[in-house]
Amino acid sequence: MEGKKKSQPNSSFVAGAIALLFLIIGYEAALFVHKAAVLRIAANRDHPDTVYVYEKVPAQKADTAAPEPPRVVRKEAPHSPSVVAVREKAAPRRAESFRFNPNTVSVEDLQRLGFSLKQAQSIENYRLKGGRFHRTEDFAKSFVVSDSVYQRLAPYIDIPLLDINQADSTAFLALPGIGPYFAGMMVNYRQRLGGYSSPEQLLEIHRFSQEKLDGLRDLITCSKPEPFALWTLPEADLARHPHISRAEAHGIVLYRQHNRPETCTLEGLQKAGVLGEEHFTTLSRCLIAPAR
Repeated sequence: MEGKKKSQPNSSFVAGAIALLFLIIGYEAALFVHKAAVLRIAANRDHPDTVYVYEKVPAQKADTAAPEPPRVVRKEAPHSPSVVAVREKAAPRRAESFRFNPNTVSVEDLQRLGFSLKQAQSIENYRLKGGRFHRTEDFAKSFVVSDSVYQRLAPYIDIPLLDINQADSTAFLALPGIGPYFAGMMVNYRQRLGGYSSPEQLLEIHRFSQEKLDGLRDLITCSKPEPFALWTLPEADLARHPHISRAEAHGIVLYRQHNRPETCTLEGLQKAGVLGEEHFTTLSRCLIAPAR
């Protein structure tokens, strides 16, 4: 009797084994790809290599002396819900520290600073309801900002001063203690002056107290205005200035017609009796273009 033939594996068994092998390899590959994708999404959250920047130029209001400069806002591109879900489940991101304005910083950048999405949205909701951080220490008053986080971020908080020669009434209204009346008067008086030469000129506004100015002094700045053309403007334009009466405007025109440019000074006008003591003092606070 011939020796028994060695049993050969069934072809169906072989095909099944190969299919199982490929299934295992495919499963492992899918797990690897999924893990790599999650790590990539988390990495892009923590260290975004693409930041979208756009400029938003606010519509110019009628009472604005000069157009407001464009605001540059950093924002990440919008993501699908699945990407957002992955980011929320990923390990907490490493907190960063960089200069920021708490009144304009985006929700995404607040998260980069170490806030959770819920905390960042809370700060955003406060701003959308009209809330504003006037000073660095105001940021510490937010209930989502812990003492330790504030101590870390305080050196990086950058709240720009409000330029009283550029701001419109809406910007003035955002200052503490400034209501609609004073916001409108601050713009109106600036137009009459031709620009503020110093913050102290705000005291010339009716009922604007020293106490009110002291409360704003660390929040405002005053850029250099165009010098007032006292020695070249027509008489009618001179008379529109809040510190020049009609009679004084006429006297200034006569004075400059009969005097050399080097003698055309406020002191000369006072000595000649053209300017009274009060208007001499208030005009001295203005930036006056030299006579030519």
